[in-house]
Amino acid sequence: MRLLYIFLVSSLSLSASLSFAQTTTAVASKTRVHVETLAAPAMDGRMSGSEGERKAADYLVQELKRIGARPLPGQTGFLVPFNFTAGARDGGSTVTVTRSGAAPQAFTARTDVQALSFSDNNEVSGDVVFAGYGLVVPESQNFGYDSYQGLDVKDKIVVVFRYFPEDADQQTRATLSRYSDLRYKAQAARQRGAKALLVITGPRSPNAGEVVPMTFDTALAGSGLVAASASGAVANAILAATPGKDLEAVQKEFDSGNPHVAGFAVPNLTLAIKANVERQRQTGHNVLAYLPASTGANTANVQKPWVVIGAHYDHLGRGGSGSSLASKEQVGQVHHGADDNASGTAAVLALADTLSSQPRKRNLLIAFWSGEELGLIGSNAFVTTPPVPVADMAAYLNFDMVGRSTDNKLTVQATGSSAMWPKLIEQANIAAGFDLVLQPDPYQPTDVSSFNQASVASLAFFTGAHVDYHKPTDTVEKINYEDLDRIVDLAAGIARRLLEMDEAPVFTKVEQKNDSGSRTGLRIFTGTIPDYATDVKGLLLGGVIGGGPAEQAGLQKGDIIVEIAGQSIANIYDYTYALELLKIGQPAKVVYMRGTERRETTLTPAARK
Repeated sequence: MRLLYIFLVSSLSLSASLSFAQTTTAVASKTRVHVETLAAPAMDGRMSGSEGERKAADYLVQELKRIGARPLPGQTGFLVPFNFTAGARDGGSTVTVTRSGAAPQAFTARTDVQALSFSDNNEVSGDVVFAGYGLVVPESQNFGYDSYQGLDVKDKIVVVFRYFPEDADQQTRATLSRYSDLRYKAQAARQRGAKALLVITGPRSPNAGEVVPMTFDTALAGSGLVAASASGAVANAILAATPGKDLEAVQKEFDSGNPHVAGFAVPNLTLAIKANVERQRQTGHNVLAYLPASTGANTANVQKPWVVIGAHYDHLGRGGSGSSLASKEQVGQVHHGADDNASGTAAVLALADTLSSQPRKRNLLIAFWSGEELGLIGSNAFVTTPPVPVADMAAYLNFDMVGRSTDNKLTVQATGSSAMWPKLIEQANIAAGFDLVLQPDPYQPTDVSSFNQASVASLAFFTGAHVDYHKPTDTVEKINYEDLDRIVDLAAGIARRLLEMDEAPVFTKVEQKNDSGSRTGLRIFTGTIPDYATDVKGLLLGGVIGGGPAEQAGLQKGDIIVEIAGQSIANIYDYTYALELLKIGQPAKVVYMRGTERRETTLTPAARK
């Protein structure tokens, strides 16, 4: 970790204030102090890999030590690191324009050329083709727009405008905007054999003449080709080789949205592009501990001797990760994450504290995940390289956004992962008295999904979404502490039974139920679960949904999809765009790697509302 505490006095002051807060408020609530501490401005939104994450982790370690928890067997401390991609920067990209009979014109300033965050690192040169806005609308949309119609771009460099036609009618703009993402444009160019893509912000567009700024991009892999953006000065130098072609006039012609306006080759010109993307790697930390089975308990005679409770403690920092829903007025503000997920973290701390003084036949593993907001990276790292054998885990209880209960309602998800759950939940709720909503589906966008894919019987507690989700306004005064404490009590009832019973819950793989009937309003469903955190060329499957099309096609966790429906796949973004080519009920060829073996299968997409 590069980020260290700089102001020791501030840290000591914070520690003192926290101790005072614990003394004065612990009687009132078993969770309030934890939420207020973790969602305080001093934590700066707890972004994975940041100083705020480290401060939060230090607080968690302090509390774990207080209740007598220990580092996991084989670990020297409570912090377990994992690496992830935190963003990208341009490490020095260039464009060189060479016209026949003229000296090369090199552009090196970042105001003139900058690699796109998803570019491969390489240097290429070749002939140039101007392909308008570089837009391709899949045939399935029955729209008929292809910027590459009649163009040969194989082994050439494609130049395109950013955005989409400025003067098109509203309906056309709405359709084209769906396919204007620069990743999609890069994929379209790559599919047609282009060496590179150069993006120009035209003089009639917003941000006219400016390069495209680097954006946050968690993908570790590039897009399969060189991709960069260039200034208006570079564009003018390129078009200078084509008499009668003025950049503004060219853009105006394409701005009509007329699909028959054709692109053109730029004669007597060679373009060289060097892209240098420095992907910024950072280290996040899961916080892991355990309370061993009670003295005298023989875990060797206990079926699956570990129970795991967990919550993610990371959040969005100041919203720079791209998943912030902050308004324009809130941009750059601390995203406190009181409900998401200081509430779940507080619940796990309080639950562990409650269970620490009670007899246990099993060990209790206490987990606080980082990287959840980046794609379940922390919990996925845990189950991929588990410090405790997954086969020894009797169950996992997850807490994510459990602080905003209204009307006495509590949702318990993943109840289909074991036949034992309904009875245990009902018994524990007698004292808690919640109006429960039980959802069998374990395929949730939270850390419970990592454990479900590892075949561990799991439950996920959740009190519902709200208007402050992923905004700076998710603050401590909006937490329903009384009900949060009751959720801890309910979970304690379930956890006590798991820790003391002889048998362990039997895992059940839940099959995805697809809706039938009219296809109106349905979307493509393939049943794939991507792995966001691993550096591969293609789509690495973190798992497949039980009974879904991917499982029926024979795909499984660890396979890498490299082509679908004739579309090459370099990363998850390509895969997302390729879904537009699929049709419900129509088989599509899938090419994938299983280890070092290249295989083919047929996947038939289903429909899902």
